[in-house]
Amino acid sequence: MHAMARTPHVTSHSSRMPCDSGLCRHIPSEAYADAMSDLSRHLPLSNRPRGDESGVSGDWREAVAHVVDLASTLAGDDADAARRFLAAAALSEEYPTASLPHVASAIRVGRRRRIRALVDATRALLALAGTRPVELPPTVSGAVALYASTRMPFERRAALRGTSVRATDAEWSFGRGPVREATAREILDFVLALGDTPPPMVR
Repeated sequence: MHAMARTPHVTSHSSRMPCDSGLCRHIPSEAYADAMSDLSRHLPLSNRPRGDESGVSGDWREAVAHVVDLASTLAGDDADAARRFLAAAALSEEYPTASLPHVASAIRVGRRRRIRALVDATRALLALAGTRPVELPPTVSGAVALYASTRMPFERRAALRGTSVRATDAEWSFGRGPVREATAREILDFVLALGDTPPPMVR
């Protein structure tokens, strides 16, 4: 039998809360509590007691809808681009004929969305954007980066192992050890497998 891993803790600007992923360190907003709740259901090192999360919603509907709104702005009148986004975001089966603005509206009033839905939508958005800038709220970029960093292929996880990854343009970081830093977009590109360059070490 393997020994139970010790659960590390998150350091927030305003409070402390358990971090079951073993990766996060600095969390800028209590909105991340929902991400941590979702993560704790899936990560293998979690020793969080089951059935103690009744006070945490874990609902990312508004964030997913916001990402779809951003995609709608980028796609404009390009119906093919909109369809590609919906397919990449795993939304095309649910909304096969709806326009992106209607999809965003439906998501806001529909069923609750887990962090995985936000990760899929964010990856699709960044792929749609290409080299165009995208303004994601720090709570979205940070939650997506944290979740995606735990689900990357082994070689990508190995590239970040033993380091702390810090966004230079957002108040979040995760990991422990020597610091790597890049913009939130550059970190997302790496952890979402949209680019092959890991955040560089700080000299």
